[in-house]
Amino acid sequence: MEWTGARYADTPTVAAETYIEAPPDRVWERVSDIGLMPALSSELREVRWLDGAEAPRVGGRFVGRSAHEALGDWETVSTIVECRAPHSFAWAVGDPEYPSSVWRFTLRPAGSGTVLEQWMQMGPARSGLSFAIDAMPDKEQKIVFVRLREFERGIEANLAGIKSLLEEAS
Repeated sequence: MEWTGARYADTPTVAAETYIEAPPDRVWERVSDIGLMPALSSELREVRWLDGAEAPRVGGRFVGRSAHEALGDWETVSTIVECRAPHSFAWAVGDPEYPSSVWRFTLRPAGSGTVLEQWMQMGPARSGLSFAIDAMPDKEQKIVFVRLREFERGIEANLAGIKSLLEEAS
């Protein structure tokens, strides 16, 4: 990721993709399994469905508990905003109409496998990062850039983990 000079209000995004030698239906089973995500993430510690949900569907909600050495521990509620098997799975953190972030997996058939992309957008609503920006407004662009780089590394690790799970299971 190259320096963009983005500010939080710019709702900056980051994405990465990988090819997985598995059909979209099998990849979909992994990316739509919220219970798998803590095993792949360096920040996300636990997730659980809310409101009696047991499977992904638009409007379904789940709580996530995360930890980061510089940001501390926190809990968020996410709402699934897109659930089109086996094409896309997305959730908004906080208010789905004005989220603090949005995350999405997109699956595309390619040859005998699938191209899997994970994408995320910061903002527009305030998040835990907003407190760091409030404390050091002159460093906002650097704070946003550093966090985007962390998200990029996390996304790359998620994709590598999903790829490994599916290709080793073949």
